[in-house]
Formats: sequence, C-alpha cells, structure tokens
Amino acid sequence: MASPEIQIPKKYKAAVYDKPGSISTKVQELDMPEPGPGEVLVNLTHSGVCHSDMGIMLNAWSNLPFPTQAGQVGGHEGVGTIVKFGPGTAGNATVKLGQRVGIKWMAGICESCEACRAGFDACCFNGKVSGYYTPGTFQQYVVSKANYVTPIPDGLDSAAAAPMLCAGVTVYSALRKCGAEAGKYVVISGAGGGLGHIAVQFSSRAIGHRTIGIDHSSKKDLVLSSGAEHFIPIDGTPDVAAAVKELTGGLGAHAVLVLTANTAAYASSVDLLRFGGRVVCVGLPEGEDLPIKSATPGRIITKAVTVVGSAVGDRREAIETLEFAARGVVKTHYRVEKLEKLTEVFGEMEKQTLKGRVVVDLR
Repeated sequence: MASPEIQIPKKYKAAVYDKPGSISTKVQELDMPEPGPGEVLVNLTHSGVCHSDMGIMLNAWSNLPFPTQAGQVGGHEGVGTIVKFGPGTAGNATVKLGQRVGIKWMAGICESCEACRAGFDACCFNGKVSGYYTPGTFQQYVVSKANYVTPIPDGLDSAAAAPMLCAGVTVYSALRKCGAEAGKYVVISGAGGGLGHIAVQFSSRAIGHRTIGIDHSSKKDLVLSSGAEHFIPIDGTPDVAAAVKELTGGLGAHAVLVLTANTAAYASSVDLLRFGGRVVCVGLPEGEDLPIKSATPGRIITKAVTVVGSAVGDRREAIETLEFAARGVVKTHYRVEKLEKLTEVFGEMEKQTLKGRVVVDLR
C-alpha cells in the first residue's frame, strides 16, 4: 500500500561492489523492489559508511561463511522515509507511512533462535545482514522488515542519525557490558575512529567514566574534544600499558574497549587492566583471527579479568542511542559526500587517514 501522493520511480540509483576483494564501487541504476508481507519500502536519503562495509567488500573477515558477490549493494546505516507497505503489513505495523526510520546492521531477525530469545539481536542465527547477501543502504530505496526498522526522533538530523544506527548503538551496547561504574577508568582503544569518538562521548558525558583514549597522535584533538580525560598516542608511546598504569595510580583501567580491528590492540588489552578488570571485544580483526596474546589462562586467573564479546546491540539499545543523540548528549563528527565518492572514502579508510565518519547523501 502506497500513498497516492508519493511518486515511486521504476528505477533508482545504487552503489554496488563491482570487484569484491578490492576497493571498488560502481554507481548504477536498479529496478524498484516490491515489499512483501511484513515489509516496508524505504526511500533512503542518507547512509553512514562503516569500516565493516569495507571488510565485507574486501572479503577480509575469515569468519564470514561466503565471499561477497559482485553486484552486492553495501551499507547498513541508512535513514529515510517509509513510502510503501507490503501486503497485509500496514494494519500490524508499529510504524506508519511517511515516518522517518533507520536501517541497521541486521536488516531483520528470526526472533526465535537462542540469540534472539536472549535479546542478542545482532547475533541472530538466521539474521539478514544489511549489505551482505541482503541489499544494503548505499542506494536510494531499500526493502526492510517493518518490525525491525528504528524510528528516528523528531529534531535529529538524518545525516547525524545515520552513524548512530551502527557506530552509536555498537559502542553504547559495549559500554553497557563493560561493567565500569561512573568515576571508574575506561580505556577506549581506537578512540579517534568512527566508533571511538562516539564511545568517548558516551563514556565521559553520558556515563561519567574517567576516559583514556588511545589512538594515533593525529586523532588527539578529536579524542580530547569528545570528552576524554587523557590521550595516549600509539605512535610515540613505547609502553602503552605503563602509560595507562601511570594515569591510573599504578593499577590499570577498570575496563578496556577494543574498537579497532588492529590485532596489536587486542594483544595488549589485558595488560591495560587492573585486578578484576574487563576487556570488551568489538572490532573484528581482518585476515587471520588471532587469539588475544595477553589473555593467557594464567593471567586471566591471577588477575581475575573478564573477556567479553559485544556485537552491534539490540532494538532497545538502538532507540536509546538515538534518544541520546536527539538530546545532544552525543554527536557524530562527520562529513557528507555524494554516492559517487564512495570508492574514495573507502580508500581513506584503508590508509587510516579518515577522522570520524562519512555520511553519503543519496538524494
């Protein structure tokens, strides 16, 4: 069902991975899809660009079951307006025609597997991942599950909302799992990245942690302006663990969030903790999935540390994240580019010169 006032074209613009395994995208026209039962058609205006998109494009993750197909539409941080309901959907949907909604990493979940029943949406055993064997958000129109799109609060700019649908909810969920109360020391590894600078804001401003950011020296201003109490440059600090201990009275941090895919960050993570501390693993390493070097059984036992994994976050956390953003508690440092610049943006990611996030304007 579509409103008679809404004009839906027969073709629309999208960016596809034309050469999976390399950094390359191609803008082309696609045929308009039809939403099925339980689905909505969303006219997207903006999409964030995430490091995970590059991992899928490059076939860089060893834990993915299948290689990415040529012609795959990537992206999983989309914001747009519902323009059509699938058959029988409107009467049962909690969203309405013309409403602004967001598309997340998971395009839809089964709601019946063990992970779903436990509230771990992003780990759904049968979930459909946006931009990986499911059309993603680097396009002007996308079909999504009516019960899984996220309402966008009034007053929150669409471009600012887009990165919150993955980067924002991911770090918010991870911080909820870190176990550190207000006033405790939390280390953010990769603090100047797309996820990191949002995590610093949540940690420092929303929760009240004493936040220590770790990243390249070029990210110092961004990390400190995001609210970090201290910054440690990885290029120029011979012993990061010693630097963390010096800032924490010789004891180490209460929690460490590893938001980078860098295996070296994982290797040293347990060394940054005090007794009873916790490492939260978020960044998915590319290439060989190596064990955490410092997390030997002996060290885990004698330091009583905990190592936990945290995927994107659930539906409730997505809504709460956007509410924080709408109130201005957290803001994304981003710039806007057109869809035709997507390959160049991925090139910046590969060179690790990108600060904050990029949001693609799809209009």
